[in-house]
This record gives sequence, structure tokens and C-alpha cells, in this order.
Amino acid sequence: METTETLRPDAPGLARAAALLRMGRLVAFPTETVYGLGADATSDMACARIFEAKGRPRFNPLIAHVDSMEMARGLAVFDARAEALAAAFWPGPLTLVLPTAGVVSPLVTADLPTVALRFPAHPTARALIAAAGRPLAAPSANPSGRVSPTRAAHVLEGLSGRIAAVIDDGPCAVGVESTILGVFEALTLLRPGGLAVEEIERLMGPLTLPPKTALPNAPGQLESHYAPDAPLRLNATTPGAVHIGFGPGPGRLNLSPKGSLVEAAANLFHLLREADALAEGAEITVAPIPEIGLGRAINDRLRRAAAPR
Repeated sequence: METTETLRPDAPGLARAAALLRMGRLVAFPTETVYGLGADATSDMACARIFEAKGRPRFNPLIAHVDSMEMARGLAVFDARAEALAAAFWPGPLTLVLPTAGVVSPLVTADLPTVALRFPAHPTARALIAAAGRPLAAPSANPSGRVSPTRAAHVLEGLSGRIAAVIDDGPCAVGVESTILGVFEALTLLRPGGLAVEEIERLMGPLTLPPKTALPNAPGQLESHYAPDAPLRLNATTPGAVHIGFGPGPGRLNLSPKGSLVEAAANLFHLLREADALAEGAEITVAPIPEIGLGRAINDRLRRAAAPR
């Protein structure tokens, strides 16, 4: 066990966090999607510490975060489609899976010929990457398979004593992880997320869905993931004792009383944690969520959270 520092997102805090990262230590930091657990993506030892701290299976790839297109192009091979996607949606909640240039640790790629890259929009995330001077591997900063963190307090609940520091910069605005797109022979939606699929398809045309594979070729593909302790019943039209609502209606736990999918995504993981505490192991019911826009990402997370473990 180690003492986990809580750092401010100011110049001294970022300098301290960058120094820890250059030493091979783990630092959790905010992005616009969720808090990430950062490590030097070029260091085998640092990346191994991510898997140890999270209890994450080694076959599950990580996302490498960059602060510029120059850094991104040094880590992967960009074709015309990747360049167009980056120009349209970076910085932002989109991860591109591209042929690796062999710079990042093989633990980041899970020994695959591809690397998952993201250029986050959050200014603190970008400032930290710049201060560290290297790409940061950063899965969500929580024990593997559990509810993702959208506040620094969530990080400390799961990882205090296992990591060197967390930068506390308030709640995450988007609230669900990035959309992951495989730039393969066909553009392939590997995970719906914080960028609506419809926006990508307006630019690039229809996306392909991946075949079922035994092992993931991108993060966030495990069948059981994002799970609270309590079981979930989805698309519940009759509320249970602990219910997460959506749209107008009674109840304290409501993803968005006004029916906004953007607000619902931002609130999802925080309300799952609240409901889990109230349920004390009993069933949590969740109202139906429209399968459009960010609703696809919300339903994806809920289905994985409800999957048998």
C-alpha cells in the first residue's frame, strides 16, 4: 500500500503529477469522459502497474492518450480516413484503433498489431500529457469490471493506496467512455461512447459492427463490465425499490428528468454508485433508455453492467 496524493489541477499539481509519471508511477487524471489511470505508455514497468492496480486481465488493450497530432502520428500509421476522423473529432471523445508504429509498450497493445489512440479535449488531461512529455496509457481509474469513475472521490474509493496520486478537477462532463472506432479495411464500431455514432456516419458513411471474438481487440469489449455489486434489471417499466429513472417522473435517482441523453450520460456512473449504496445488494431497476445518439453508449454500459459475472 502507498499513500495516494490528491493534487490540484494547477501548475504545481501538474508538475508533481508529471514527475511521478516520469518515475513510472500511476496518476489518475480527469478527461471529458471519465477519470483515467495514467502511466507512461512507453514503459513496460509503468504499464504493468496499471494491470496490477486495477486487477485488469493482460489480454485487454489500453488506450494511449496524446496531446497533439504530432505525438499521435509518431505512435500509429494514419491513412486518409484516420486523418479525416482526427480532423473532425479530435480533441474529443473518440478513440481510433490504428496500425501501431511500435513505440508504445506491448502491454498497451496486448501484443496486437494495432494501438488505440485518443486526443482528449479536457485541458487538464492535455496539460498533464504535455508536462510528462510522453503518451499516457490510461484505462478508467477503477478496479477492473467495476463502475467507472467520473469524480476524484470515485477514484479514491476504488484505488486509494494502489496509486501514487489523483488530480481532482471536478466531475467529468461527458460521463461515459470514448467511442472506439477501428480503422480497418472497413470502419468498425468497436464500442459506442461519448461521440454519437450518427455524427461519425454523417462524415464517413455507415459503420461496420465487429464479429464476436474470443479476445478483445480494443478496450471496453468484455461482456461483463462497469458493474455495481447489486444486480440490475434493465428497461423496467415498473420501478423497484431502488430505481434509476429517465425523463419526467418521481424518484430521487433520475438520469435526466428532462429526458436529455447528454445529461443522462454525464450522470450514469455516479447514479449507479448511489443506487448500489442504497440497494445493499438488492436489485436495481433502470428505466428504458432510447437507443439513439448517446443512448447507444448508455445502453451498452448498462447491458455490460447487468451481464452475468
